[in-house]
Amino acid sequence: MEWSRVISEALEYIEKNITEDISIDDIAKQVHISAYYFQKGFSLLCGYTVMEYIRNRRLALAAGELVAKEEKVIDIAIKYGYDSPDSFTKAFTRFHGVTPSVVQKNNSTIIKSFVPLKIILSLEGGHSMDYRLTKKDSFIVLGIAKKFSYEDAKTAIPEFWKKHYEQGNGKYVCGMFGINIDESMGNSEFEYLIADVYNPAMDIPEGFITKTIPAFTWAVFPCRGAMPDSLQDVNKKIFSEWLPALKEYEFAAGYCIEMYDDVSKYPKGNIDENYYSEIWIPVRKK
Repeated sequence: MEWSRVISEALEYIEKNITEDISIDDIAKQVHISAYYFQKGFSLLCGYTVMEYIRNRRLALAAGELVAKEEKVIDIAIKYGYDSPDSFTKAFTRFHGVTPSVVQKNNSTIIKSFVPLKIILSLEGGHSMDYRLTKKDSFIVLGIAKKFSYEDAKTAIPEFWKKHYEQGNGKYVCGMFGINIDESMGNSEFEYLIADVYNPAMDIPEGFITKTIPAFTWAVFPCRGAMPDSLQDVNKKIFSEWLPALKEYEFAAGYCIEMYDDVSKYPKGNIDENYYSEIWIPVRKK
């Protein structure tokens, strides 16, 4: 899989269809990759979710038209995918800091630009990326679960962890695992668990669930360093270096597990420069 080609073709398709009702499925089909992995790869490599990127491009183009033309706000709103002037005004104001009507009345108003991403070919890698393949039987975890949209996950999941500990749930589940489950491998939402290995002798607290993680061969990637940078760096390398070079294996299912070492072992907890964590990806032979 050549991610430079995938992203480049996706960006070109988005620009050509920026005023159309395009979805992640539409774009993924154009670049011949599953919507699930396209969305994950795009977000990790580009720094935006797919729909966030499209939304920003539309709002930037809409502002340019408000300055340059005498079209009604409602017409520009509809052109760029908004059902009403109110929804367009709210999104526009969040992005630009001013309302569409202010921009239209005052051409000197400062608005934000958001130029299209461009792919610049660069040579990366050339060094070993540590990982191991581990066959693991199915196992059961105890955890607290919640559904998240891919659009909101970047900010919503850290808040989920924060509330978990603030509500005292750490006495039941310390948080050995962060588990992402999307069995349908879709593009809208997934289930996320803060979990530990289940002890059958323990009563299941109210609001918690058990979940069986299927048997897989896992590609296990060690991460060393302060959180969350160490995990994010390895995640990016998985998609930009490891996955494109993968010849014998492919992703097996819509699971991704992050394993966190005991923070009490480190002087600075999970921001210690030596903190250890892992990313587990299920794989199978092609």
